[in-house]
Formats: sequence, structure tokens, C-alpha cells
Amino acid sequence: MSATHLTRGSAGYRRATLALFCAGFATFAMLYCVQPLLPLLAAHFQVSAASSSLALSLTTLSLALCLLVSGALAESWGRKPVMAAALGLAAILGIACALVEEWGSLLFLRALLGLALSGLPALAMAYVGEEFDPEALPAAMGLYIGGTALGGLLGRLLAGLLSDLGGWPWALGGIAGLGLLALGLFLWLLPPSRHFTAQALSVPGLLRNFAQHLSNPRLRVPFALAFLLMGGFVAMFNYVGFRLASAPFNLSATVIGLLFTVYLLGIFSAGWAGRLVPRFGARQVLHGGIGLMLLGVALCAMPWLSSAVIGLALFTLGFFAAHAVASGQVGIHAQGAKAQASALYLCAYYLGSSLVGYVGGYVWEHAGWLALLAVLASLFVVAGALVRRI
Repeated sequence: MSATHLTRGSAGYRRATLALFCAGFATFAMLYCVQPLLPLLAAHFQVSAASSSLALSLTTLSLALCLLVSGALAESWGRKPVMAAALGLAAILGIACALVEEWGSLLFLRALLGLALSGLPALAMAYVGEEFDPEALPAAMGLYIGGTALGGLLGRLLAGLLSDLGGWPWALGGIAGLGLLALGLFLWLLPPSRHFTAQALSVPGLLRNFAQHLSNPRLRVPFALAFLLMGGFVAMFNYVGFRLASAPFNLSATVIGLLFTVYLLGIFSAGWAGRLVPRFGARQVLHGGIGLMLLGVALCAMPWLSSAVIGLALFTLGFFAAHAVASGQVGIHAQGAKAQASALYLCAYYLGSSLVGYVGGYVWEHAGWLALLAVLASLFVVAGALVRRI
């Protein structure tokens, strides 16, 4: 291994992991800040619960589809410049979302925001796979996933708080401002790529790379896990707000936002899971994470607020552990064109978020909370069966 790779304990390692932490934070804060606002958006724009979820689902759908393009372009354009441009454009679009008055305009801008953010997640994962020493890679990936967890937490928490103070426009504008701050830190901290080799833009070559990754059985399982686990995770947090805002809980947007502090457990479990893989193996850690998610679903079926809080905590703990391990498998097993491999993983990840997140709203509206939880549990059982192939 070249001495230019980033090793744990070095100054470059600390700067790079902090920069990627900031990038993951900003990405997920801007992406998911609408989640605790869905009941408010439904009431303000007079749309249904399922329709309100489009403010998130369209963003993740455009992100998923554009990931395949941005991941391919990044093989020619490099890592840091594309990530920085993506973060800056997303922050500007986030501010624009706070200024609109029509539902259609908000959805259009949120879809564009997803397009902008597509230039960041796959490239961050590819950067980790290329620049970090293999022994440091699981821990570095865990720290990046931890940044996404913190972004998801503060994005939701601050959105709930700001919406109670000044309405949903203040919430969206404030989170976009944090995105601009994260961009400055990212540009300052991230070391330039040393192991990136540019490829000439070639459509046949890009298609060959995609075909190579999809034909790799060691990558197909993480791709499927990304769809199932992320889809179920987003569906849970999309509609638990509606559940807790209604009787018998009747919680306010601020209190519902505070429940997202369970994301702090995701910051812990992502890094913890990465350190457990060398000791127990990826399969065992994945099974443990999925088992925790199923236990969390069972507790959320209980009619008590305390069981719901504990259930969401275990659910979050398990998801981020499983996600960190599954995403790390992509960096380990991709044979070249790592940005495209990461793009395929994240495409499946966000497609699950969009499709399962929207369908979950239909189940919630027509069959209720317990039916929704049963659907989610079935997805996780399938995911657990797939882990056996790792």
C-alpha cells in the first residue's frame, strides 16, 4: 500500500474524515429537513399525507436517477470539485425552496435539489475507497455515515424547532444556511485526491462499468440491501410524525422533531459497526443490525409513547449499523470505477427511499399504522435472508 494513502492517526486522515463528515451532514440535513414538516406542508398546501411525502420522495428519486450520471461524470472530472459544486448548488436551491408559495413550485425545486446533491454521496464513498488505507476504510466509512446521521438528526430537529418559531419557510431556509457553512469547511479541510485516475468520457465504457458491477455477486447483495433497508427506514420516519401528531399522542412539531435525537445512536452505531466487521465478519454484523430494526418495528406497534421512543432508537441503531457495513462492502469489492459502483449502491438506496416512502403513505392512509409496520417488517425479513449470500 502506498505511503500516500491516509492512515488512522495521521493529520490527513483527520482532515479528510472531518471534511467528509461535514459533507454527509449537509447532504442529509438538506435532504431530510422536510420530513418533520410533512404534516405542516399537508395542512398549508391542503394535500394528503401521501402527497406531502412527495416533498421528500421526488428529491430522493431525482437524486437516485442522477447518481448514475454524476457517478459516471466523476470518473472523468474528479472528486473534490464536483462534490463542492454539488453542495453549493444544493444550498442555493434550499434557500429558493423557502421562498415559494405554490406546491408545484416547491416540488420542482426539491427535485432540482436532489439532482444537485447527486454529485456528492457516490463521490464521497469513492474518495474513501481510493484515498484511505484498507485497514482504515471501515472506520472512515463509518465516520462518513455518522456525519449523515448527524445531518439527518439536526436537519429534522432544527426544522421542527424553526417551523414552530417562524413556519416551514424559516425551517427550509435555516437548514440551507447550514449547508453553506458546511461547504466552507469542506473546501478548507478535504485533501486533494492522490489516487484518482481520470477516464475519458465514453458511453460504451460507462455502460461496461455498470454491467461489470451488476454482474458482481458480491455487489448485488449490498445493492438489494440498500433498497430494502433505506426504503423501510424512510417510510418509518415519514409517517411516524403523522402517527404521533394524532390521538392519543397529539405531539407538536417541535416535540416530534426532538424524537429525531435517536439519530445520535446512528452516529455511534455506524462507526461501531465498522470496527466490529474485522472481528465478527460483515454477515454477522448485518444480521445484528437488521435484527435490531425488526425489534424496533415491534416496539413501535405498542400504543405507548415510551415504547415508540425505544423502538425508534433501536430501529435507528440497527439501520445505521447495517448501512455502514453494506456501503463498506461496495468499496471493498468494486473492481475499478468505484464512483460508479457507489452510484449504483446509492441509486438503489434512494430508489428505496422514494418508492417505499411513497407507497408507505398509501398503506398508512388506507390500512393504518399496524399494516404499515407489517409491510416494513416483511422488507427486513427479506433483507435478512439476502445477507446469507455475503
